[in-house]
Amino acid sequence: MKEKTYAVLNGPNLNLLGVREPHIYGSQTLEDIEESCLSWSEKRGIRLLWMQSNSEGALLDFFHKHRLLLSGAVINAGAYTHSSYALRDCIAAMPFPVVELHLSNTAAREEFRHVSRIAPVVRGRIEGFGGAGYLLALEALERIL
Repeated sequence: MKEKTYAVLNGPNLNLLGVREPHIYGSQTLEDIEESCLSWSEKRGIRLLWMQSNSEGALLDFFHKHRLLLSGAVINAGAYTHSSYALRDCIAAMPFPVVELHLSNTAAREEFRHVSRIAPVVRGRIEGFGGAGYLLALEALERIL
């Protein structure tokens, strides 16, 4: 049996967490959230791969490179959620479940954020819980695997 390996992918502008619109996204940095997730995974003996990119292509390349290694993934695709058919098609091609994650409640925000291009191909969505949503998404992966 292969080692359980999850990935957490973060899209554009998430590297600015803690300073970018803290009234919407909170004061935690992406590094703070990563530390929490790594601690969670270590306690469970799960290998966790973490990445952030402002480039759509880098997110696609990560999925392609690790598609046979991963047991599951969490993605906070940022604005690509609402615009990327390429990311949607990529996720649909993966042989493992993917959980969509958003720090804020997208339904309570601007109209363009109400449509997720990736929602039809992910296993489920978690949104509106700030940085705690990352741990909720990882717990969801654990429960469905």
